[in-house]
Amino acid sequence: MQKRARVIYNPTSGREALKQNMIDILNVFEQAGYETSAYATTPEKNSAQNEATRAAKAGFDLIVAAGGDGTINEVVNGIAFLEHRPKMAIIPAGTTNDFARALHIPRENPVDAAKIVLKNQTFNMDIGKAGNKYFMNIAGGGLLTELTYDVPSNLKTIFGYLAYLVKGAELLPRIKPIDMNLEYDGGKFEGKASIFLLAMTNSIGGLERIVPDASLDDGNFTMIIVKTSNIIEILQLLAKVLSGGRHINDSRIIYKKTSKLIARPVNDKMQINLDGEYGGDAPMEFVNLKQHIEMYANLDSMPKKAISYDSVKAEKQFIDEVDNLK
Repeated sequence: MQKRARVIYNPTSGREALKQNMIDILNVFEQAGYETSAYATTPEKNSAQNEATRAAKAGFDLIVAAGGDGTINEVVNGIAFLEHRPKMAIIPAGTTNDFARALHIPRENPVDAAKIVLKNQTFNMDIGKAGNKYFMNIAGGGLLTELTYDVPSNLKTIFGYLAYLVKGAELLPRIKPIDMNLEYDGGKFEGKASIFLLAMTNSIGGLERIVPDASLDDGNFTMIIVKTSNIIEILQLLAKVLSGGRHINDSRIIYKKTSKLIARPVNDKMQINLDGEYGGDAPMEFVNLKQHIEMYANLDSMPKKAISYDSVKAEKQFIDEVDNLK
């Protein structure tokens, strides 16, 4: 039976690079053995999410999320709740493209990104669930929520990651700690913190050393709680991030692996950020859905620690067994 793929793309992402290269992108997936069609998202709310759900229920074997991290998040939300989920592939065309960085997908050329499918390398990736929503890269509360909301979308498109740095510098003097109650595997934090993060990959806001030991399929979040709100200390921590991930042992940070988290505010309102967008207010429960979606990735160039040994070993064993049948 002919396999089918649906490319869900944001026609305004990447200065319309996706739109200009769509015929070539479709041809790549045809070469990979998929009968392929495309859907351009609209300004309607949840356009990509709704199309992903429709395509999955219609029996498509592969859904390709083409656009920024927001488009990818919508596609994940469109299929993660389903019992039978199609494979996913991504073509980045956004600002920071954190998810593409983690999967080592080319970020400069959408056709090159599509060609990853020709390598036929997939793995089962963890997906986070927050309340009734899903995320594939990061969840958090505190400073992160304000930073990503305050950067206008047109500024992101024009200046990219620089927009976040400029806005972040402007925001630093306004950082205030929030009283948090955080319950996680084997522990609990009660006190003031400027931010908590639940990371699923090693790339946050374009920085790839915040979670140096990230695993994409082990069933755990990497939880980071920044207890200080002092500007100088935050800059010192950032310097440690940039100098090889030395922040993870700093006493001003709690750095733990956990499969779940319950976040509650004590006095102040605490907004929750999911993949860079507003995801509701705490209290909220976060659960890691282990190996939930099969994802195309550039496994050859990814760090070995990013994928569990058993997953890679099983894949290689299967390929070897198939080769022996010839």
